Amino acid sequence: MRDAKDILSDNSLDRTVKIEKLRELLSEARGLQRAATEGGMDNEDGSTRTLRDIELALEQLNADMPETGAATL
Repeated sequence: MRDAKDILSDNSLDRTVKIEKLRELLSEARGLQRAATEGGMDNEDGSTRTLRDIELALEQLNADMPETGAATL
């Protein structure tokens, strides 16, 4: 799986594709975090950092930010 930095630095992708791929990553990362929270897994597995990295990448592209918070998990 590619990370947010890989997507941002990929010059073969245009802005729209980068945003789409980052949103897919964000959805996957939220799903993993949700599973960890509900399953009693270790919350310090890096998923929070991954979510923040993806959100920062979306901000750099001036993408409309999806809602965040407990309701979105």
